[in-house]
Amino acid sequence: MHDHKHNSSENHDHTHEHDYEHPHTHKHDHNHNHDHSLIHESKTRLVVILTSATMVLEITFGYWTNSMALLADGYHMSSHVLALGLSWAAYVLARKYSNSDKCTFKRDKLLALSGFSSAIILQIIAVVMAIESFQRLIDPLPIKFSEAIFVAIIGLVVNVLSAVFLHHDHAHSDHNIRSAYLHVLADGLTSVTAIIALTVGMYYDLYSLDAISGIISSAVITRWAIQLIIGSGKTLIEFKRKTTHPEHEE
Repeated sequence: MHDHKHNSSENHDHTHEHDYEHPHTHKHDHNHNHDHSLIHESKTRLVVILTSATMVLEITFGYWTNSMALLADGYHMSSHVLALGLSWAAYVLARKYSNSDKCTFKRDKLLALSGFSSAIILQIIAVVMAIESFQRLIDPLPIKFSEAIFVAIIGLVVNVLSAVFLHHDHAHSDHNIRSAYLHVLADGLTSVTAIIALTVGMYYDLYSLDAISGIISSAVITRWAIQLIIGSGKTLIEFKRKTTHPEHEE
């Protein structure tokens, strides 16, 4: 009789200990993920401000210099400002409503949805860039090379700074921060190709290189957009590969 009470007491203590540890571990993981989301949110907000200012500069000088490479980079960045703004909004909403008593949602799905939407925008940008670049290849316009190169370099510096801000460990990544990071890399690519095309075009009087740089950039950006669409799309539909075959299951 005494042993029975002793065992009941032990079982009760074990259950109590288990119930105490699990919420603590869950709370620790939640706070850990929440801290990284706050960091991603602040970084994304800063990049939105930087890219917005650069966007206005590149579009303005793109029209003034008649540079398709610079103009494409500017419009490309304007769409990225929208996409990055969506990413920032996703973090704000996740932070605001994650602990709400009125509604519940899956945070990873919200971030994946933002990443998926941004990838669609990225793909549309690539198609528009390719079409406009082909038109300029057929019907080129005179370009103010020196001014266009100077502004393109400013755009590249901003993209490098933005990439440094948005750089993150793979373990602390999500589709939203990955989307923002890819948008900045895509902007950096268009800036690099614009600088190369404008510099060579200035020395050899080759206006076609300005348009060719836009075509090359659109092709690479398409590849990045498709990868992001697949990755975030799998999260949205909860796609997982089966590890066992049905015939092996008991």
